[in-house]
Amino acid sequence: MPTRRRDRRNQPGGPSPSDRKPTSRSAASSKLNDHPLLSPALVLVVLAIVTIAAVLLVVYRGYQTGPGDSSPPALSVYERGLVKPNVAFQEILAENSRFSKNRSRRHFENPVLAYITPWNSRGYEMAKLFGPKLTHLSPVWYDLKSEGKKLVLEGRHNVDREWILELQTNAHSRVLPRIVLEAFPSDLLLKKKQWSKAIDIIIKECKEMGYDGIVLESWSRWAAYGILQDPDLRSMALNFIKQLGQALHSLTSMENVDHHLELIYVIPAPRSQKLSEYDFGMQDLQQLSDFVDGFSLMTYDFSGPQNPGPNAPLNWIRSSLSLLLGANGAAAHSHGHKIFLGLNFYGNDFLISEGSGGGAITGKDYTALLEKHRPVLRWDNTSAEHYFVYTHNNARHAVFYPSLMSLSLRLDEARAWGAGLSIWEIGQGLDYFFDLL
Repeated sequence: MPTRRRDRRNQPGGPSPSDRKPTSRSAASSKLNDHPLLSPALVLVVLAIVTIAAVLLVVYRGYQTGPGDSSPPALSVYERGLVKPNVAFQEILAENSRFSKNRSRRHFENPVLAYITPWNSRGYEMAKLFGPKLTHLSPVWYDLKSEGKKLVLEGRHNVDREWILELQTNAHSRVLPRIVLEAFPSDLLLKKKQWSKAIDIIIKECKEMGYDGIVLESWSRWAAYGILQDPDLRSMALNFIKQLGQALHSLTSMENVDHHLELIYVIPAPRSQKLSEYDFGMQDLQQLSDFVDGFSLMTYDFSGPQNPGPNAPLNWIRSSLSLLLGANGAAAHSHGHKIFLGLNFYGNDFLISEGSGGGAITGKDYTALLEKHRPVLRWDNTSAEHYFVYTHNNARHAVFYPSLMSLSLRLDEARAWGAGLSIWEIGQGLDYFFDLL
């Protein structure tokens, strides 16, 4: 555009108005006003067309998904066509922070348990932002430990009571903190006084803090101490869980008197096609089903630095459900609703060229790797996961991290069994993952 010349007509030193030559501007204006193309009606029509065009442009631009636009779109990731096996890193970087404005609409109708860790504050914010999609929230706050002959519940310093009340009131989510049972198993299970004391401590904390129940984790520790290989001790362990469930069920939630306090029990997924003696199996599930409201099945961490690979192969997930519930039929569905199928919102960056190494990565780590290495993402049909390979300091790495496609297939698997979901953990995922829920 040419530079506009400065108007010098009224500058000092210029000709005065009386010095200017008379012009025929009045006559010219009269002729222009009489021109048929500039009638008042036509001017109004032109203005209307310009206004409509401007409005349409604003609406159109509102649906664009450019990498610089972080405003939430009206459409979900399904409606935007982002759930697919063929995906480029540019698309992930452009879209991952954009989620549907309708944060209360649920695409997954079964229960969803979300874990939150105190060392990742982002999880607390995600719980508030997407609370209507999360039926159960489990902040990992507590450990029940042995101190000499005493039992001590540690972790109350982690508790955020305002956050609890906000989620219970606004999102109607149930808050069930996780308690890891670290007390010596032999003392806890063989000494009736310790057994009763442990249950009393848990019940007291639920009452004082206004919880809707707890998530209990103990199976892996019991396996490490040899409890589960002994039939008598295993029976005692199951009876402890039953008695705790009965005690919780005898109380009602402070936020909703129609709901009793809940017990959700954490169980590891089998590592092979055949159950070992320390695995949690179908008989254990059947014994506990009347006393436990749900089982948080840890179908993740299939691979590690010593055996790099996918985080949770879909065929392994399917096999774990089959071993626990039986064939995918009517009998399986009778207990399928008790399962919270584990989903990882984290990934792994493994060293694959020499030796072993690597470890877990969050969504923030993942997007940083995409920006730095600009990789080609590959889809593995066998595991139903995306991954990519990159080289850094002459060492090759393989990165496995959840994608919209991999998560969507696992949600479909949960639906097929009538199961819910348990997510570890919501602060580690990408924002647009929540559109799937």
